[in-house]
Amino acid sequence: MNEHAKRIIGLTGGISTGKTTVSHYLSTVCHIRVLDADNYAKEAVEKNSPILQKIQQRYGAEICFTNGELNRKKLGNIIFNDAREKIWLESQIHPYVRQKFKQEISQDKGRILVLDIPLLFESKLTHLVTEIWVVSCYYKQQLQRLMSRNDLTEQEAISRIKSQLPLEEKIQKADVVLDNYSTLEALYQQIEDALNISEYSTINYN
Repeated sequence: MNEHAKRIIGLTGGISTGKTTVSHYLSTVCHIRVLDADNYAKEAVEKNSPILQKIQQRYGAEICFTNGELNRKKLGNIIFNDAREKIWLESQIHPYVRQKFKQEISQDKGRILVLDIPLLFESKLTHLVTEIWVVSCYYKQQLQRLMSRNDLTEQEAISRIKSQLPLEEKIQKADVVLDNYSTLEALYQQIEDALNISEYSTINYN
């Protein structure tokens, strides 16, 4: 890589494989700026937003709480059980997220930038990055973490995992695979190795 080239890392993985742990380490320990697709997706459906109004028109006022905010669990139950509805929702949200990323990338002055995008492949955003990192773990670990984190039944968790591109396919397309099978220390070491910390130790990531 050209020593003056900007690295834009696309961080992805399966749901509940440990991507947030990696993102947090990159941000707080390595002091690298991380842009989070989930945050932009939440912005897209904020109370009174045009996209939320479209969602209400499609599913009825009951898709929101009485305070006007989106009931994410209710929406999740719809889209994770109907592929057509998932495609429709993504067609509303993805353009907003894509535009936010383009805007931030164009303004960023750092040497390394991380785009935390759970649906990097599904939303066809790989053209925005210079390298792809995929966080992986065992299927049983993924299923248990998801059930615990989101308070889901096993079947609900399986539906969410199946709604994404299979982890094996993401791994095949990765430049870096971070194996989150064992300890946090092992995971952190893989992050350091992937970053080539020694190469960048004398520069400010920001």
